Amino acid sequence: MPGPMDRRAVQLTVRGRVQGVGYRVWALETARSLGLDGWARNRRDGTVEILAIGPTDPIERLVKACQRGPPGAIVREVGQTPTLDDGSAGFDIRPTA
Repeated sequence: MPGPMDRRAVQLTVRGRVQGVGYRVWALETARSLGLDGWARNRRDGTVEILAIGPTDPIERLVKACQRGPPGAIVREVGQTPTLDDGSAGFDIRPTA
C-alpha cells in the first residue's frame, strides 16, 4: 500500500487543440483508471490545466497519455510543474478558470 511519501502533485498545462474535443472527460477517465486524485479544467487561454496527485509511476503514465490525448486533440506541449497537494480526493472536472 503506498504511503504518504509516495504521494506527489504536479500541475500539467496542455497546449494545442485541446478544448472542444473531450479532453477534460478523457483526462478524468484516464486519471481515475490510474488511481490518481486531482482535477482538470479548461483555461481561458485555450489550454487545459490538470492537477495530478499520487505516486510517481501513475503520474508519469498520465503525462505520457496526455501527450497523445483523446481522438480529435492535437497536443503540441505538456508542461509539467511540481506543485502542492491540495488535498483532492478522487478526480473531477472543475469550472473554467
